[in-house]
Amino acid sequence: METFLELAKRRYSVRNYLDKPVEEEKLHYVLEAGRIAPSAANYQPWHFIVIRNSEARKMIAETYNRPWLLQAPVIIVVCGDHKIGWKRADGKDHTDIDIAITVDHMTLAAEEMELGTCWICNFNAKRAIELLNLPEHIEPIVYLPLGYPGKEPDNRDRHLIRKKPDEIIHWEKF
Repeated sequence: METFLELAKRRYSVRNYLDKPVEEEKLHYVLEAGRIAPSAANYQPWHFIVIRNSEARKMIAETYNRPWLLQAPVIIVVCGDHKIGWKRADGKDHTDIDIAITVDHMTLAAEEMELGTCWICNFNAKRAIELLNLPEHIEPIVYLPLGYPGKEPDNRDRHLIRKKPDEIIHWEKF
């Protein structure tokens, strides 16, 4: 049986996808992994917009100027609802943190299903809001392309280069 750490180490940012559709059951599995993710105060301030139609994918891809995005047969736009996101006493909005948690669940579930993903945050959010007809309190935070990985990059294991534990772990105080 594969351990969680083995699964997490295997996952990488896929930027090349096969021309192969994602099966419904695998797509629903990934969405369910996001749905059950924990969130601050269990407010679950997320919405998943699943884009499979080629014309809709082309429109979304225009907000992120990288042609490889169109290779993915599915693009999930993960949005945060700032109206319901938990706010700390000092006003800090935890919606973005909750979105990060749900997306991480989805990326690992995809890897378990032998699907690839890539976090995309560098897109034209204003244009995405227009294209997706989002209300004012809903923010597109992450694009998550989903599909079968194609050619592996030359730097496939780049994500495994990590800081040493003594550089980031502090015991009792900084």
